[in-house]
Amino acid sequence: MSNNVTLKGGPVKIGGTFPEKGQTAPNFKLADKARNDVTLENFAGLRKVLNIFPSIDTPTCATSVRTFNQSAAKLNNTVVLCISADLPFAQNRFCAAEGIEQVSTLSAFRHLSEFAHSYGVAIEDTSLAGLTTRAVIVLDENNRVLHSELVSEITSEPNYSAALAVLQ
Repeated sequence: MSNNVTLKGGPVKIGGTFPEKGQTAPNFKLADKARNDVTLENFAGLRKVLNIFPSIDTPTCATSVRTFNQSAAKLNNTVVLCISADLPFAQNRFCAAEGIEQVSTLSAFRHLSEFAHSYGVAIEDTSLAGLTTRAVIVLDENNRVLHSELVSEITSEPNYSAALAVLQ
């Protein structure tokens, strides 16, 4: 899989190995809204949509959270995990202000480098260095990758239809 990513048309260096369809997703350690560390094991037996993005405080990232929030209510045995480097305080503030209740936000603030590199979403240059690029990874109940999209332009939205189609 190509990990050619741009930011407003300019190339962005992405570090790590992006999971591909059929692979088992690496485990992670991220903070939930109460700042407790969680791993993939906390979502055992559920299908998972990992909506990964740079910051909830940007328009495209906020749109992806809103869009997946609307879709999540219709999904059986599935959790949508919205993952960014934002502190849980910022994620909680956004969700409360927007009435977001169907997704779970997870913060990589404690384990950002480890998560970003193990999932192949580490931005290594540009003004966004140190954050995660935009990606959507869909996992089955056993953490096997059903769909993975490394969005080629950070300011663009992911292909929601393709991600959700594998869960139908």
